[in-house]
Amino acid sequence: MSQQQSNLDWAMALIDAANREDPNQVTVDGKVWPKELLYSQRMSDMLQRYTPDADDAMKLAIHAQHVQRWKSPRDAYPMDRIGYLKWRKDLYQFHAQTAADLLTEAGYAEDVIDRVKLAVAKKGIKSNPDTQLLEDISALVFIEHYMLEFANKHPEYDEEKWLDIIRKTWKKMTDRAQQFALSGGITLPEPLVPLIQKAVANT
Repeated sequence: MSQQQSNLDWAMALIDAANREDPNQVTVDGKVWPKELLYSQRMSDMLQRYTPDADDAMKLAIHAQHVQRWKSPRDAYPMDRIGYLKWRKDLYQFHAQTAADLLTEAGYAEDVIDRVKLAVAKKGIKSNPDTQLLEDISALVFIEHYMLEFANKHPEYDEEKWLDIIRKTWKKMTDRAQQFALSGGITLPEPLVPLIQKAVANT
């Protein structure tokens, strides 16, 4: 095993160990998962399908995007728009620093750590290719695995609200990711397919 592969395996194991501590549990196909451990697996799976030749920095950023998210709960901030924006900004920094600390422990050099921190902190969306790739992957994972669950939690949302949500998600993605989503690269949530088609028809 090369030193590079050894570092990657070690860093991935550290991220998984951190996410395995998640007290929030979800059950998928009869298997119980710590919520953020499952999310990280889904993110890495999507990266392998979408960009199989991604380098270490992106494999690590994608895997660590939500690392230990439960440690920064939304309800620790005011439940208004300003509170939400402050929580989200602090959350991105928390994830970025947590990922950086784990990569340092795994022996990565500063150049890789800096790239991971920028991507996980969501710096330079649309201008930083690393950050945009992470944004593409997270949007694809949301559509395939979480959009229907989100819909089921909000039966009060009307069609216009849903069209707006889908369009906002769509706009975060590159043309390549949009085509990947529509050409069978992901499994679209069947009950939402008519809404998705309507939302993106004129984008």
